[in-house]
Amino acid sequence: MADHNEVAYTTADGMDYPAHEQTYEGFLAMTKYGTISLIVILALMAIFLT
Repeated sequence: MADHNEVAYTTADGMDYPAHEQTYEGFLAMTKYGTISLIVILALMAIFLT
């Protein structure tokens, strides 16, 4: 059996954590602004379409 004492992602070659963190920050920003824009659209629909 293989020895699994060491976590693989800490020793794997090619892991680019700054790029990973930048992508995650972009995802969070898009989620935040997307949610805010949907709330604004729904509020404007409630005001002008009733």
